[in-house]
Amino acid sequence: MGRIPLSRLFPGAHLVRYLWGSPSAGHSPHPQGKKIVCGACGLLHRTFYDRKTRRIRDLPCADQRIYLEVEIRRVSCRRCGKVKQERLDWLADYPFCTKRFAFYVGRRCRDSSIQDVAKEFHLDWRTVKSLEMQYMREVLRRTGIPGPKVIGLDEVSVRKGHDYRIVVSDLIRHRPIWFGGKDRSEASLDLFYQGLGVKKSRKVQLAVMDMWKPFLKSTRKNIPQAAILFDKFHVMRSLGEALDEIRKSEYARLTGKRREYIKGQKYTLLSRRENLTKNGRAALKKLLKANKRLNTAYLLKESFGQLWEYRQEGWARRFFENWRVALKWQRLKPYEEFAKKIESHWDGIASYCQWEDKVSLGFVEGLNNKIRVIQRRAYGLRDEEYLRLKVLTCTLPAL
Repeated sequence: MGRIPLSRLFPGAHLVRYLWGSPSAGHSPHPQGKKIVCGACGLLHRTFYDRKTRRIRDLPCADQRIYLEVEIRRVSCRRCGKVKQERLDWLADYPFCTKRFAFYVGRRCRDSSIQDVAKEFHLDWRTVKSLEMQYMREVLRRTGIPGPKVIGLDEVSVRKGHDYRIVVSDLIRHRPIWFGGKDRSEASLDLFYQGLGVKKSRKVQLAVMDMWKPFLKSTRKNIPQAAILFDKFHVMRSLGEALDEIRKSEYARLTGKRREYIKGQKYTLLSRRENLTKNGRAALKKLLKANKRLNTAYLLKESFGQLWEYRQEGWARRFFENWRVALKWQRLKPYEEFAKKIESHWDGIASYCQWEDKVSLGFVEGLNNKIRVIQRRAYGLRDEEYLRLKVLTCTLPAL
C-alpha cells in the first residue's frame, strides 16, 4: 500500500516521519517549536515520549477501502502523571478511524440497522455501534439544548414488566429534548426540570401531557407559571376505554344468539365511522340496531368529540354540562366515572381552546411511533444510553 502525505487529506497535519527522521529513545525536543496536546487533559507539551505507526481507516473510494499509515506520538504528561497519546482533532474517539469516516458510518445508521452497516463496511457490529454513538453525541453537541416554551410529556416502555422512561419534547421545534428517569414517577420528571435549570424553566409557557397525576404534580411544583393542557388523544382514549367496558358488560349480560352481534366488534365501536370500511359500517349498523344500550353509549362517544371544536371556554363548559346531563337514567357507570375525571381535570382540558392553533399536539404520539421503530430495529440491544441518543437525534438533521 502506498504512503499518502497526510497534508493532502487533512490541512495542517503531517506524517511525523517527514519531520523527525529516525525515532530516538526517551524524550527529545520537538522540531520547529510544534506543541503536542495530551489526549487526556489537554496540556501542551514540547517533548514526546515515543511514537508508533498506526493504520487508520478513512472514507472509502468507490468500492475500495482506504487506510492511512500515521505515526502517533505519546507524551509523559506532567498533569496526569502518566504516558498519554496525543490528541488529533481529525481522529475519532475510536482510535482506528478518522472522524469523517465515523460520521459517515453514523449517517448510514440513521436509515439502516447496525448489522447491515457492519456487513457493508466489513466491521464488527460493536465498532459500528461505537462510531454511531460518537456521531450522535456530536449531533447533540452542535444542536444544543434550547429553552423550550411549549413542552410535551409522555412515557415510553423500554422493556416488558411496566419499565418506563419519560420523554420530554419541544413542541415548537418538533424535537425531543430529554429522555430519562427510572420510571414515570414524579421524582423522575423532577430530574428533567432540575437539569433544565431555573432560568430556562421560567420560559416554559405550556406543558402538554396525559392525565397522569405524577406528571401533573411535578409540573405544577417546578413550573407553576406554565399552563397545563391535557392531550386530546389521551382524553379520547379514556372515553374509548369506558365504551369498551360497557361493551364487555353487555356481552356478559346477554346469552345465546344475542351475543353474536357484540362478539368481535370492539374496534368497530371504537373507530370513527368515517374510518370504517363498507363491511365495518354494516356491522356497526346491525350492532347498534340490536342493542339499545350500546347505541346510546356510541352516540354519546361520537358527540363528545364536538368539545374540541369550541374556541371559548364558556361554550365548551356549557357543552360538557349538557353532555353530562344526558347521562342521567342511562345506567352507563363507566361514562359517569369518565365525566368525574373530566370535571377534576377541567382546567387542563379547557386550555385546548386557547392553544389548538399554536401547538401540534400529535407530535408526542408520533414520536412514540418513532421510538417503537427504533426499538424494533435495534432488537436485542439493552444499552439504554444508545437508546437515549437515538431518541434525542431521531428528528435532528444529519451532519
